[in-house]
Amino acid sequence: DSEFPPDTGINPYLTMQKSPCIHLTRAGGLRLSNTIQAHDMAVSGIALHPRKKIVATVSDDHTWKMWAIPSGEAVMTGEGHSDWISDCCFHPDGTKLATASGDTTIKIWDFSKAKCTQTFTDHSHAVWGVSWHTCGDFIASCSLDHSAKIWDLNSLRCRTTLRGHTDSVNSVSFLPFSNTLVSSSADKTVSLWDARTGLCVQTFYGHMHSCNDAAFNLKGDTIASCDAYGIVKFWNIATSSMRLSVDIGPHPANKITFDPTGVLLAVACNDGSIKMVEVNTGKVTTLSGHEDAVQTIAFDQSGEYLLSGGSDATVRIWS
Repeated sequence: DSEFPPDTGINPYLTMQKSPCIHLTRAGGLRLSNTIQAHDMAVSGIALHPRKKIVATVSDDHTWKMWAIPSGEAVMTGEGHSDWISDCCFHPDGTKLATASGDTTIKIWDFSKAKCTQTFTDHSHAVWGVSWHTCGDFIASCSLDHSAKIWDLNSLRCRTTLRGHTDSVNSVSFLPFSNTLVSSSADKTVSLWDARTGLCVQTFYGHMHSCNDAAFNLKGDTIASCDAYGIVKFWNIATSSMRLSVDIGPHPANKITFDPTGVLLAVACNDGSIKMVEVNTGKVTTLSGHEDAVQTIAFDQSGEYLLSGGSDATVRIWS
């Protein structure tokens, strides 16, 4: 079994935090700069390579692909899942990719060996999300079976099952450089967990509808969450209170991501738009370009690009 690293909670990326790029602070400053015809069906998840200008995409067409950004050149394709793929996440050193699928499995793909090296099969229903621990020895997954699980990449077993949600667990993600996870669920709650014990540390109540996603800001002091009626909420972790609630509905908000400075939250919306929410004021601007629901969204580490994937089978690059 792998050891969990000490929870010192220092994120080295914080020293790289600059004031936000001018195009982010200026309303409507992002422009659609490229469109990749990525898959044959909906793009359900994207992940940015930690070291290279590469994005991985996963799709309802059962495949994952990698692309150079911003050019959109194809780099690699992977096949092996027997159903739609919902999410992907790069190993912190960028040598492997984890994928989660409707076939109830999580697969680990090793680029140096150019194949799937491990399949985890303990979930009893579709797997919605996957997140890699910064140390690289653990991944977390979440499922329609009402649970999240922590997997050990060295002993190749499920180390602990996070139980407490009473409906589908729709997202799970590690706070970088820590053993803390956040999950969101169809039971309308957002929960914090300690991966070492598998225990729920805190639950946030306030959503009236199924929660589709929850994310930490880079500092790790704020969680954002979004639900099936387009309500976005910001939570103060220290006081476990709600800081702000923004209604960008009535369409579902599918996925959210903070920009690296924590000033903006990008929301992938089911009406085909991307909403940019100013974290301090709740002011909303809209990016239009997708021709169908936006399913997934990510900033690169510099905050220079925003990438989105949607039901129109495209990945769009905004800069």
